[in-house]
Amino acid sequence: MSNTKAPPVSKVEPCCPPLTERPLTAEEAERTAAMFKALGDPVRLRLFSLVASHDGGEACVCDISDVGVSQPTVSHHLKKLREAGLLTSERRGTWVYYRVEPSVLAAMGRFLVSAGA
Repeated sequence: MSNTKAPPVSKVEPCCPPLTERPLTAEEAERTAAMFKALGDPVRLRLFSLVASHDGGEACVCDISDVGVSQPTVSHHLKKLREAGLLTSERRGTWVYYRVEPSVLAAMGRFLVSAGA
């Protein structure tokens, strides 16, 4: 297997200003709700946590599949996290690697921070 990286399957774009800064637009509310909806499932939240906390900030699907559901279900949940803009993925040989972009974690943190904090 070569060390050449394939382009990411999807691009993560952080969303939205802090809740206390201004009201969200309809589009911002849709994007933010999709992110929180994706994280509202315990398996997805666990997978997101496994990827985010993995050494190097990246995890092979082979390292995070043991979450108590079948492999096809894991793939489905990872797809939903990608679609919500929470993860990026990259195929390397037969494995897919997932990453949480630091900008997404930072944006999620800023979104929930109070103006007085």
